[in-house]
Amino acid sequence: MNNLAILPIVLPLLAGIIVAFIPSKLNLVRKIAQTLTVIFLAVVGYIAWTVFNEGIIVLQGGGWAAPFGISFVADYLSILLVLTTYLIATAAVFYAPHSLSNEQERFTSILLFHINFWCIRCILTGDLFNLFVFFEVLLMASYGLIVLGNGKAQLRESLKYVLINLFSSMLFVTTVAFIYSLVGTVNMAHIAERINDIPSEQQGIVTGIGILLFFVFAVKAAVFPLYYWLPNSYVVPNPVVSALFGALLTKVGIYSIFRVYTLIFVHDTGLTHNQIFIWLAMFTMIFGVIGALSTNNVKLIVTYNIIPAIGFILMGIGLYSEDGLAGSVYYLMHDMVVKAALFLLIGALVVAAGTKDLSKMSGVIQRFPVLGWLFFLGSIVLAGVPPFSGFIGKLLLLRGALSQEQFPLTIIALLSSLLILLSMIRIFIRGFWGEKMEGMTQNNRKVHALTVPAGLLLTVSVFLGVGAEFVLPYVDTISTYLLDRSEYISSVLKG
Repeated sequence: MNNLAILPIVLPLLAGIIVAFIPSKLNLVRKIAQTLTVIFLAVVGYIAWTVFNEGIIVLQGGGWAAPFGISFVADYLSILLVLTTYLIATAAVFYAPHSLSNEQERFTSILLFHINFWCIRCILTGDLFNLFVFFEVLLMASYGLIVLGNGKAQLRESLKYVLINLFSSMLFVTTVAFIYSLVGTVNMAHIAERINDIPSEQQGIVTGIGILLFFVFAVKAAVFPLYYWLPNSYVVPNPVVSALFGALLTKVGIYSIFRVYTLIFVHDTGLTHNQIFIWLAMFTMIFGVIGALSTNNVKLIVTYNIIPAIGFILMGIGLYSEDGLAGSVYYLMHDMVVKAALFLLIGALVVAAGTKDLSKMSGVIQRFPVLGWLFFLGSIVLAGVPPFSGFIGKLLLLRGALSQEQFPLTIIALLSSLLILLSMIRIFIRGFWGEKMEGMTQNNRKVHALTVPAGLLLTVSVFLGVGAEFVLPYVDTISTYLLDRSEYISSVLKG
């Protein structure tokens, strides 16, 4: 059964190899990519069911026992995110043929599997150094996707994107070296075990290393004030690429914070979690929604709304309670799905209206009512209107905040939710409503084809809300598991 842990990694690798050998046969590549992704989604669904019913799956690379080999750990948190990743990848492969030129699609089919492969390796690895390695190769795939199209804006933003990530990567490997010099291992379970034995007079060093590593992950997750590289970098690519970036790349960064700061650096939560994380979560929410309200570029509005979502997730990690962590897990899963759906819908809107400028749009819903009402649904799901998934996650987070008397945090979270709704409803009122604009596309079939994959993601998102009674027990299992490190440590080191 342990071999199941490697399947989510091997499957996209094999698919990428297959499509790489037949790039000229685009129709065949398209059918293979779509068929395999659906099959892979079903396989990962089975693995997730196995994990939640039979326990954590650990694979020790090369047959070497931990901490000497590389561990791959499919636990409750990681397998849930892997399943969500495959769901988004499935929507992306059906959306791409209608969004990309034939030449772009040839490259994207390979890079999509590549980015999926390395994203999942980041999530499943139990080794801190290999998290660094996998993160860097994941970013290499994203570099290829961000320049697809050869535009001047793409070149400018890709340079910014590459440089800031190179800087954080240098800091990442340096911090891993500090950790190794302190505890003599890079296996995360082994670090968590050994860090408890560090003398009290050296705990300040451990805290300093923890804050330095948080800085690395905060750059990659776009936490305030380190988010300035993200908005334009995510706007310039094709919508299907932006959907992958917005739903996956920043979420791998926040997942790394989840993993490291519930497993390793939990010795001084009063400073790291309850102060640093909480304050940064509040500022991340505030500045994210300010950015979303400051522009008329519809794609940029959705991109800026990535940032307050990271603030909400960081809020739950900072609270470090059952309600807080459950809310963060629920909100993370919700945001990955709904953000991907909204990027795909915005791509369809831009095709329909022929412009990204909200001030030049109006009346799109008259020709494309399904697109309009799906966008409205996505907007209220994102903002957390009951009974949808955003509401469930925020309810848990607010309950956790109020139980700790974090009143300023509660007020800012509520205010941010209202402003998120305002930023998205602006698009609906000004872009979809009103008099029918001139210059709308005549290619109705293309717009409808772009709408379908987004609609499927929104269906899942709606289920996460109205079907919360089914989903919540699994999320509660994850939050309880994250607060008790012993199961992860024993499964990796002694399993």
